[in-house]
Amino acid sequence: MTAAHQDRVFPARCTAHRGPLLHCLADPGMAAEPEPGSTQWLEDGMLIVDGARIVACGPAANLLPRLHPDTRVLHWPERLLVPGFIDTHVHMPQLEIMASYGSQLLDWLNTYTFPAEARFDDPDWALAQANLFTDLLLAHGTTSALVFCTTHAQSAAATFHAAEQRGMAVAAGKCMMDRNAPEDLLDTAQSSYDDSLALLQRWHGRGRLRYAITPRFAPTSTAAQLTKVAQLAAEHPDVLVQTHWAESRSEIEWVRSLFPERADYLDVYQHHGLLGPGTVLAHGVHIDDHDRDRLVETGTRIAHCPTSNTFLGSGLFDLQAAKRCGVTLGLATDVGGGTSLSMLATMAEAYKVSQLRGQPLTPWQAFYLATLGNAEVLHQQQDTGSLTVGKMADFVVLDPASSPILRLKQQRAQSIDEQLFNLMMLGDDRAVAATYVAGQCRYRRPDTGSGPGPSGYFMAA
Repeated sequence: MTAAHQDRVFPARCTAHRGPLLHCLADPGMAAEPEPGSTQWLEDGMLIVDGARIVACGPAANLLPRLHPDTRVLHWPERLLVPGFIDTHVHMPQLEIMASYGSQLLDWLNTYTFPAEARFDDPDWALAQANLFTDLLLAHGTTSALVFCTTHAQSAAATFHAAEQRGMAVAAGKCMMDRNAPEDLLDTAQSSYDDSLALLQRWHGRGRLRYAITPRFAPTSTAAQLTKVAQLAAEHPDVLVQTHWAESRSEIEWVRSLFPERADYLDVYQHHGLLGPGTVLAHGVHIDDHDRDRLVETGTRIAHCPTSNTFLGSGLFDLQAAKRCGVTLGLATDVGGGTSLSMLATMAEAYKVSQLRGQPLTPWQAFYLATLGNAEVLHQQQDTGSLTVGKMADFVVLDPASSPILRLKQQRAQSIDEQLFNLMMLGDDRAVAATYVAGQCRYRRPDTGSGPGPSGYFMAA
């Protein structure tokens, strides 16, 4: 080997992506300027991928001389490379009821949710919807998610199958619900345990898949079922637990009437042993510092769902109070109560909710929550959430000029802060030029023509 080639440490099989690059290395904080060392912004960066993992990330000028002459270099000069978005609370079966008119939470369940979920007794429908759901996640730049399914075991199996085919890091679970729902959707305390265990044994830890034990929320589970949930979680401490909590005031009153012996809503879950680092509670809108302190003490996480909270009229989440108390916090779409699968649109709604509380949300904090912050919520920060060496090559190529108004705004943007803010306030699925999962292009926007990446729209395995 000649001296000129000795420094070329990356083999020809690698793929290099060159272009503007941004990711978070830690929580940037809530101030206008990110905490020092919490972000990496490279105007001309390079991401080098070997198989499924990142082997280098840095300035292109430093890495170009170290590439093998035959390395494929994909150049994205007017785009922005960011980590794949992560959604910490989303309902696979609710695509068709997204943005349906006129109901708040409890009416929404009876009017829209339960009839839609009843259709999943058909295995063919479940698989078709799971394939559509995962493809739509990719089209919106989401590479990983924590997913609610229906009470039908086949809905969870279909979700796992679709995610596996696309190489995605997905945690999901069969919904557990033994009261206060239509008869055709109810299970029992024992059958929900048995079905969940069978799914867990088949799918948990298979590739990038994980199981999440999934009681819908306290009103649809008897004390006996919550006891079985806790038993399953204790027997398998490496799985997640997901449920809903304190989303609306009427829900809280309902829980109080159903569990009069418990001090409050959170105490229902705490009494049954369901709080802990593996638990993600969606919403947590109507809570106080006592609740937040209990979350911190137990390590329990919250998934903030701003688009569904505003659409269903549930309330305004206090993001600043949660951060002040040290709650581990993520951001989620909550489709179908939420109105978009786009984490960009979700950031925009989170900003508006924070504004109404007098708490401006910076683009740095918003992008952190949607990437590394959400990875931390789901305990997968060792593999996802940033573009650091050794992590899975899950990343999104964003187009800051993907719509006429974004194009106009991009021409006037003076800094990366402005560009990020423009994307989070005005971006949607059109801003996603390409989505890569474990190093493979799984989605490319059709109008990218002969640009970088393989041809086609969705690229399943």
